Amino acid sequence: MLEALRRQLSEGLFTRVIGPDRARHARRIHETPGERLFADDRPIRHVHADHAMFIGGLRALLLQSLHPLAMAAVAQHSDYRTDPWGRLQRTSLFVGTTTYGTAEHAHQAIERLARVHEHIHGAAPDGRRYRASDPHLLAWVHVAEVDSFLRCHQRYGEQPLDDYDGYVADMAVVAEAMGIPDPPRTTAELEARLNSYRPELRGTPEAREAARFLLLKAPLPLVARGPYAVLSATAVASLPVWARMPLRLPYLPVAEATGVRFAGHALMRGLRWVTS
Repeated sequence: MLEALRRQLSEGLFTRVIGPDRARHARRIHETPGERLFADDRPIRHVHADHAMFIGGLRALLLQSLHPLAMAAVAQHSDYRTDPWGRLQRTSLFVGTTTYGTAEHAHQAIERLARVHEHIHGAAPDGRRYRASDPHLLAWVHVAEVDSFLRCHQRYGEQPLDDYDGYVADMAVVAEAMGIPDPPRTTAELEARLNSYRPELRGTPEAREAARFLLLKAPLPLVARGPYAVLSATAVASLPVWARMPLRLPYLPVAEATGVRFAGHALMRGLRWVTS
């Protein structure tokens, strides 16, 4: 009975994250012969295989929303309110393909994303024009993502790495292929680049609305709402205070260092059991 429950939960989780075609995607990514962008022992493969990516992915979305132009592009061109799981599945497929797929498939995925970005442009509520293909905006999305995946792995990863600089360097390979100039290659460079964007960041109404949707209104079955609440709390707790204030997210240092941290590790153990 317990095993049947585990299989049911696993199927539901993977369907949400990867989609109904997950078996076909897995075969294409893992079984197609050919050269890969990254060898089996590279840090990117270790980090992206860990369940801490669930927390890192949500944290990345919250952090990325702080750039008004990036958020305007999402608000005006994304279907995250009506099809949040579709967006998650496309992102998961891109990360999986570039991390584990053949180099040919990885570059095809990057080229497809670039073609999508070419059609995303417009004006933010403050009147400034934006283009999703703008290297400056692409770099912001990149550094917010890398910082989130790295920090959540450091805190909740099953087996921490000795070489997080290597992870940042691996992610730079994908960034360069996407046309991002001079991406950070060490954790020190990553922190410096992230901080360089801080004067541009704002908590716009669109960003706060997105945060409320992601944390409180995501369409979920009843059985998943408790675990998702823990996921949301751990994602928020992993953000720096300067990122929370514009989004009006709470800062409870004692609770975060005790209850939230404990619940986050318990959630990771539960996810590992479900997907084992």
